Parts: sequence; C-alpha cells; structure tokens
Amino acid sequence: MPSTDARILRGAAIPTAVAGIIAMAISFAVAGGKGLLGALFGTLLVMAFFSFGQVALDRLTRSNPQIMMAAALLVYTTQILLVGIVLAVFKNTELFHRQAFAFTLLGCALIWTGFQVRGALRAKMFYVDPHASENKDDKPSDKGRQQ
Repeated sequence: MPSTDARILRGAAIPTAVAGIIAMAISFAVAGGKGLLGALFGTLLVMAFFSFGQVALDRLTRSNPQIMMAAALLVYTTQILLVGIVLAVFKNTELFHRQAFAFTLLGCALIWTGFQVRGALRAKMFYVDPHASENKDDKPSDKGRQQ
C-alpha cells in the first residue's frame, strides 16, 4: 500500500475509533451492557468494512490507476450494500441494543467517510510522474511532428 493511502487509512481510522469509544461510553450510560455491545459491534463493523474497502481499492487500482473512480464507486456501493445486509440480518436481534448499534454505525460511517475525504484532499499526490523522463535518452523526438 502506498504511503499516501496508508496515511489516508490511518487518518480515517483513528477518529472513527475515538468516536466509537465515545459512542460506547454513551451507549453504556444509556442502555447498559447491551448498549455497549451494540456500539462496539457497530464500530467494529464500520472499521472492518471501510478499511477492507480501502485495501481492495488499492489492489484494484494498483495496475490500472485510470479506473480509480469506477473502482471507488464499486467499492463504496458494495460497502453500503453489505452494511444494509447486516442491518437486515440483525433487525430483530436481542443480542445487543439495536438503536445504539444503528446510531453508532451511522455516526462512525459518516466520520470515516469525512476523514477519508479530508485525507485525500490533503494528500500530495502527483498526477504527473516527475521522475518519468530523468534519463535524457528517453526524450521524445520531433521526427513525426508537422512544421
């Protein structure tokens, strides 16, 4: 994983983990142990899905960076669909507090996405490779150029 992608991943994971810890404390105060468990599950779900999505996006675009936007939309849509499936599966569960789970999941997903966008905007990624023509022999010729 390139250092800029790792920096973006770290920049999104740390605030999400902090928000998850805050959500767990609030959920424990409001709903007890089941609230804590719901907030923990919501935080872990967001961190797992979104970090695996970043890794998948890196692997998809490593050899062909031109497909970045299409791959990003595919990965994000898949993440949202998987979160929807998890929500549907645990719709009537009594294992944990569902509202704590849902609000934590929503908050952590928004925080992850916001900090991921912030990291991508602040990353200094070149769109032109500055080292591509260091060798003078690789200089394009003017033979085929019209005068």
